[in-house]
Amino acid sequence: MSVASLNRETAFQARSLFRSLLRYSGQFSNYNFREYARRKTRDSFREHQNTTEERRVQELIQEGLQSLRLLKRQTIISQFYQLDKLVVEGQKTGKETGDHGGIVRQKDTGWD
Repeated sequence: MSVASLNRETAFQARSLFRSLLRYSGQFSNYNFREYARRKTRDSFREHQNTTEERRVQELIQEGLQSLRLLKRQTIISQFYQLDKLVVEGQKTGKETGDHGGIVRQKDTGWD
């Protein structure tokens, strides 16, 4: 959907949809789901960026709105299932121990 070839209202609608999809994809609690949703959004918009037929553009926008509804629902559900952060996310994880309140990894099993 080349923005230059679309009328103003349709171009605004497409940009708004893109921003909304990226915003909601960033709300997943799981890193893998979050990155997949961002990548899928960007790839879908890049794939269809040269579409100029008005009818096809409206179909794509409707598909995007359906995806946005699904994404909103799934981000809410994902908040119920919190997992430990991955190393690539850069957050401190583990259980608090010691006098300083620092976070230290503790094994639940093993020969200690």
